[in-house]
Amino acid sequence: MRMELSSSPKLSFLPIVLLLSFPWAISVSVQDTFIDCLVSRSHPFYQISPSIYTSKNSSFSSILQSYIRNLRFNSSTTPKPIAIIAAKHKTHVRSTILCSKNQSLQIRIRSGGHDYEGLSYVSKTPFVILDMFNLRSIYIDVQNETAYIQAGATLGEVYYKIAEQSKYHAFPGGVCPTLGAGGHISGGGYGNLMRKYGLSVDNIVDAQLIDVNGNTLNRDSMGEDLFWAIRGGGAASFGVILSWKVKLVRVPATVTVFRFGKTLEEGATEAVLRWQEVADKLDENIFIRLLLQPTNKTIKASFVGFYLGRASALLPILGKDFPELGLKEKDCIEMSWIESTLFWAEFPNRTLVDVLLNRRAEPLYLKRKSDYVKKPISKMGLESIWRKMIQLEKIVMDWNPYGGEMSVISESVTPFPHRKGNIFKIQYVVNWKEEGTGVANRYISLMRELYNHMGPFVSKNPREAFFNYRDLDLGTSRPNGRVSYEEASIYGTKYFKGNFDRLVKVKTKVDPDNFFRNEQGIPPLVSHHNKKRRNKSHN
Repeated sequence: MRMELSSSPKLSFLPIVLLLSFPWAISVSVQDTFIDCLVSRSHPFYQISPSIYTSKNSSFSSILQSYIRNLRFNSSTTPKPIAIIAAKHKTHVRSTILCSKNQSLQIRIRSGGHDYEGLSYVSKTPFVILDMFNLRSIYIDVQNETAYIQAGATLGEVYYKIAEQSKYHAFPGGVCPTLGAGGHISGGGYGNLMRKYGLSVDNIVDAQLIDVNGNTLNRDSMGEDLFWAIRGGGAASFGVILSWKVKLVRVPATVTVFRFGKTLEEGATEAVLRWQEVADKLDENIFIRLLLQPTNKTIKASFVGFYLGRASALLPILGKDFPELGLKEKDCIEMSWIESTLFWAEFPNRTLVDVLLNRRAEPLYLKRKSDYVKKPISKMGLESIWRKMIQLEKIVMDWNPYGGEMSVISESVTPFPHRKGNIFKIQYVVNWKEEGTGVANRYISLMRELYNHMGPFVSKNPREAFFNYRDLDLGTSRPNGRVSYEEASIYGTKYFKGNFDRLVKVKTKVDPDNFFRNEQGIPPLVSHHNKKRRNKSHN
């Protein structure tokens, strides 16, 4: 029997002409009613009106575009929101949720705008954007080794605030400083401290969330099931994250970084072969990312390294376990942890750490995909990959090592399941500057060609993927249609493996009408929902 998933009612009653111009043809009356609702619910001490932006505001476009990171979703034909609510208080978040429900509007929650497929600021049905950039307070408690982080804070701001208070503490997050804490952490949160301390979600001790009924919940009041779900399952399917309470981790006063490259002619293939053998088995204080890039009819393999300690301790380890790298003392740079965040973000040498407070990132046309590798790729396999990359010219791959703490934590502790048994994760990368759908389709086609070529070398049944690297190629659910469990599980099992079923159960309990939804959201079981409604009707 097919299990159906609940969703909003279909709009089959609308005239065809209206559907063709949707959503703008119905946006005026809906917009006015929605804004009236917001204003009527406004708290007397926290007026919401200054936080509401519509197309009537001169600053609407600038607010909308400020946090659009992927230019594929910033064209004249990209659907625009009925309104943007740049919340300044939790009452604004609550009102936005309740008024959106009242008007059957979708809500898109944007912390930093880095969703690769634009799902935090684009919808094909009438929607509003709940923009969290004003809610970005950060409080560091060094004595208790914790931090309070509002959802709109960027990782750069978090790292800067930690370093202000202590040179011996850090937080395991991503290397891109403009990532928003709300979405990055709720999807897993991956960075160069993960072999030592795990992911961001492995270091969360509490959270504040507003649910579908407008209730503000913490860990105790939301319960362990929902607290589990929002730590890696994508909180936007369950509510709106207001803030995280995180555990700070300890780092030495001095860390070591390096960036060292080899072409095929310089022995890159042998170095990559050895990297696969040792990258997940090295000392957990070592993280070596492998960047593979086609250039001038060859492949350049760049080894970008991070070590929690001095170069004098690192070199003997790599000399013994990874001599093929050929790392020398002159290749190593010693610095503080906060300075290393600039190195990994590829800022020029001598850049001041204040740059981490810059919330703006240069938008690009881009596409990303991901994979997981569980067995080393043979020399013959690598050579076939090199040939394909040289042929395609444009596609870059990042190979990120696992092991260490990632092999210790069970795959069911959080929704993020990619733990023991993975050697490394692949991120496929392509950026371009030219405009136009045809150009975009060409670059995306090239990426898909490499992705298909990699099939024999990566995980299978399912072919796993990283939720933070959103990829609609993996499947989508229809926001306004009835979606079968089987259809939703196509992408769900790739992101979450066996944890997908538990996520669906949590969703069914906390958001049975599927208000918080998107094209790759966690849907509720409609059979459970209908049974619950029938029981209520008989009482």
